[in-house]
Amino acid sequence: MKKNLVFLGPPGAGKGTQAKRLAKDLGLVHISTGDILRDAVKNQTPLGKKAKEYMDRGELVPDDLIIALIEEVMPPEGGVIFDGFPRTIAQAEALDEMLDRKGLKLDAVILFDVPDEVVVERLSGRRVCPSCGAVYHIKFNPPKEDEICDRCGTKLVQREDDREEVVRNRLEVYRKQTAPLIEYYERKGILIRLDASKDIDEVYQELRKVV
Repeated sequence: MKKNLVFLGPPGAGKGTQAKRLAKDLGLVHISTGDILRDAVKNQTPLGKKAKEYMDRGELVPDDLIIALIEEVMPPEGGVIFDGFPRTIAQAEALDEMLDRKGLKLDAVILFDVPDEVVVERLSGRRVCPSCGAVYHIKFNPPKEDEICDRCGTKLVQREDDREEVVRNRLEVYRKQTAPLIEYYERKGILIRLDASKDIDEVYQELRKVV
């Protein structure tokens, strides 16, 4: 039976990086609401246009939009890592109901613990290539030539929601709306805390141990 996991934690905690790696190693499907939303925005779907208004302000996209997307991409037999979902109690309850309908359940919720200042440094230093999608960091993974993509030579950009003031707003939003989830999953006895401020490989080793 394939596991169903939720990765919980603030933006910039490394959930996406670890989810991709674990999904590949364990043959799970990585469902990232961030990626699904960005694709919808890029392709200018009706949902994408609606979602963009919220994302540009650093706010959460409403539950009904997210849940419709998740249901669409959820494999019937399970084996999923939910990354960036659920973000609210209402979403958590909707996820429980959806899994229940499919005869599935959540096996564990991994909380990626990381201090605010680490998140701000990680995100505000991130730069992306608008042409090929390559991701850099001005401190941890800089391009060879300042602000220019190594792969295709396009000028790198800072995503709107990676600007420091938006990052701090996202952390506030995260705390208010997502923190109650920690308690919700603690009560269910499936929450596992992980120190996500460590090096990527160290965090992954810890993750493998708990999963």
